[in-house]
Amino acid sequence: MNRIVIENCAVATVDAHDTAYASGHVVVAGNRIESVGSGRAPEDLEDVVRRVDGTGHLVTPGLVNTHHHFYQWLTRGLAQDCKLFDWLVALYPVWARIDERMVHAAARGSLAMMVRGGVTTAMDHHYVFPRGAGDLLGAEIRAAHEMGVRFTAARGSMDLGASDGGLPPDFAVETTEDALAATEQAIDTHHDGSFDAMLQIAVAPCSPFSVSTELLREAAALARRKGVRLHTHGSETVEEEKFCHERFGIGPTDYFKSTGWLGEDVWMAHCVHMNDADIRAFARTGTGVAHCPSSNARLAAGIARVPDMLAEGLPVGLGVDGTASNESGELHTELRNALLINRLGPHREKALTTRQALRLATYGGAHVLGRQDQIGSLEAGKLADLVLWKLDGLGHSSIEDPVAALVLGAAAPVTLSLVGGRPVVESGRLLTADEEEIARDARSEARRLARIAAQS
Repeated sequence: MNRIVIENCAVATVDAHDTAYASGHVVVAGNRIESVGSGRAPEDLEDVVRRVDGTGHLVTPGLVNTHHHFYQWLTRGLAQDCKLFDWLVALYPVWARIDERMVHAAARGSLAMMVRGGVTTAMDHHYVFPRGAGDLLGAEIRAAHEMGVRFTAARGSMDLGASDGGLPPDFAVETTEDALAATEQAIDTHHDGSFDAMLQIAVAPCSPFSVSTELLREAAALARRKGVRLHTHGSETVEEEKFCHERFGIGPTDYFKSTGWLGEDVWMAHCVHMNDADIRAFARTGTGVAHCPSSNARLAAGIARVPDMLAEGLPVGLGVDGTASNESGELHTELRNALLINRLGPHREKALTTRQALRLATYGGAHVLGRQDQIGSLEAGKLADLVLWKLDGLGHSSIEDPVAALVLGAAAPVTLSLVGGRPVVESGRLLTADEEEIARDARSEARRLARIAAQS
């Protein structure tokens, strides 16, 4: 096997013991990590095609994004001062006009921003399927393949349009039967359950207030019959809590339990408004959480109880969320925001450490996606998804602790990012796509969407 050697750098493995080396090495053989250790790599290794001098750098596992909505790349900066429900009311009429070309451009923009910033495994929750819009899920899958990133495509759905008390226009939702059939077809066509998988499918009805109880129940049964994971939004706002009590007579967590939506194969986005009993229910069942601190702040949703979740043993990862509620579109800034925002809560300075923040973005995310045996830490035998961060420049050189520099400092430049041993970023630039062309295309499609929405 061809080998890539990265050496003379600080190493944060994020393994079970948080093993770290002030100066160490990582050897990649093919698409796997062959060895990780202190000091320089052995000089007598065979088939070395590249040696990277990592002086002044930190190598970590690649970042894992656990919640996103790629299509929102085309509607950034709108509804700037709204809470979630008002924001949805403002934007659903626009989102209902998306088509395949728009979604492909938006997915490329979203992915390019994340990959350039150290993401090696991306996830997207796409649930808006207007009639006649084309193959929207396929557009995202093509974009991820072009970018060279590992991808979990959560095939979302909504079956409650405006006439049934939902928020989106009726033509932007599906029937329950059509949503389930399309989701099953997506699994059968695209899901890869292998160790090396670059593409996996999850079953993902949107939220308790946009889907029927029947769709939730049947989607859970479908996912378990097919052996794939389940994803949705949960406990995001006080309005959702009120909605569930008024509609179902119970809170969101109990409602999810009644529909089969708690378990080790489930993860939910946000989970901001959870009480002690909710957190214990997630812990008992192994249900995971995608923590989206910037989006929660942008929409004034609140502060998720991440320290309490971690103390109870919940799997917790980080999510960018859609870029209409997190315009930066970057996951590496979420490490800093997760730490800072959680320190505003009751645990104050004890809420999260820099190493916990890094774990959320790497191993935690892998665990949430059910891929902790394959990615999320630098260990021999795992897939070679890793990032070499430059920390000897102006923004970081005076911070002695490299993990603190990465988490607390400015966004660190990416010198090298590998996905399955293949370089996707070098010296801060994408290798798999033209950033300027992506930006032009996204701007053009954003303007086209705005024109169509204005004429509707």
